[in-house]
Amino acid sequence: MTVSVDLPVPRDIPLPLPADGVLLQALLVVLFLLHILFVNLMVGGSILAVVCEILGRRRRDFDTLARQIASTVTVNKSLAVVLGVGPLLAINVLYTVYFYTANSLTGGLWIGVVPLVIAAFLLTYVHKYTWDQLADFQGLHIALGAAGALLFLLIPLIFLANVNLMLFPAEWVRVDGFFSTLLLANVLPRYLHFLAASLAVAALFFVIYFTRAGYDAAAHFESFDRAYLRRFFYGFALGASLLQLLFGPLLLMTLPSQGMSWFLILVIAIGATCGISAMIVMWREIIRPHERPLPRLITVVSLITLTVFCMGYGRHLYRENAIAEHRDLMRAATDEYGWAVAAAQWREATGQTRTAVPLGQKIYEGTCAACHTLDRVLIGPALREIAQLYTGNPAGIVAWTNAPGKKREGFPIMPAFKLGDEKLEAVANYMLKLGSDTGDGAAAGNGD
Repeated sequence: MTVSVDLPVPRDIPLPLPADGVLLQALLVVLFLLHILFVNLMVGGSILAVVCEILGRRRRDFDTLARQIASTVTVNKSLAVVLGVGPLLAINVLYTVYFYTANSLTGGLWIGVVPLVIAAFLLTYVHKYTWDQLADFQGLHIALGAAGALLFLLIPLIFLANVNLMLFPAEWVRVDGFFSTLLLANVLPRYLHFLAASLAVAALFFVIYFTRAGYDAAAHFESFDRAYLRRFFYGFALGASLLQLLFGPLLLMTLPSQGMSWFLILVIAIGATCGISAMIVMWREIIRPHERPLPRLITVVSLITLTVFCMGYGRHLYRENAIAEHRDLMRAATDEYGWAVAAAQWREATGQTRTAVPLGQKIYEGTCAACHTLDRVLIGPALREIAQLYTGNPAGIVAWTNAPGKKREGFPIMPAFKLGDEKLEAVANYMLKLGSDTGDGAAAGNGD
């Protein structure tokens, strides 16, 4: 298997999974779908609340409708957060190295998710509970709702960019913070597809919510009845679903090919067929409402549920396919490291350990080798390149190691190693000798 010098291959964490891997994968898919349902309701509901409140400046019933929609957002956002714990734990367990690598590379905005969530929650509650108090300042009230909705739009984008980055290890050495991850070709189509799905799912939820048995539309609205509300939200759901038909193929065309498979395409095709069938039923309900709308509503919900399951399962299939080859490389690197550790332990136990390992070699193998190898890029440049840059200049390596900075694109900032100049000079000499030696005995430098 050929390894590109730009492909980082870290060692895995040699710990057993707490449960069967297939079970954990199934839990990840199911828990993620439950979580994303309420994320869709939160995002879509916050957008619809603002849109209806803007329409309410001309027609009072829309303001009433916006108020009732906003009352559901605060509940759905709490459920979205609570149900997000399960898939987050599952993805941490199954894809530890990938997930935490992406976390570190997306930078400050990933750390900022928690304060952003808090700010979004506060804005949502202020918007909900100041409806009467700010009745004479409707522009300000709409701005509060819009600010909360914008934060609800930003937070999923941060998660999406992070989870997307973990699938493509070749991009790890090229990204530099959150905004650079947005330049990956498939991020924008994936996000637009998510937004369209949020509007579609939220609108379909409000078809159920405002036309449920026992809901008295006449007690809340001057001119809206249950039939009008049903058609209004079906129209929103249909429009958003049509946007998904546009963004879905665009997303597929921009996804890197290493994650694709014929089985994945089949799963997506089944989901798309169910989605189109649901759109046909919604369109018929809009242009010619049925006297008994419940059977059609059940049909639409069932078809959309199948679509969501297929898309969620397809997402998992792509993730597994995308990292399969890299997992093999990482497994090989982990096995190689394990054998080296076992050999060192055997030499120690049998008294055959080397009695005088040079200081520079000892520091390199214990610290520097995690990021720098002879010919292959891991996290930092290869020793061959370092030897070319610092030929005859070990003091330059010492100075850089004491106070590293951002030297080039494609590499993360190296942490400072305050080991003392004597140790740093020893490891610098060893690395220069190792990187410049073309013989088979390159690893045998004295470094002292």
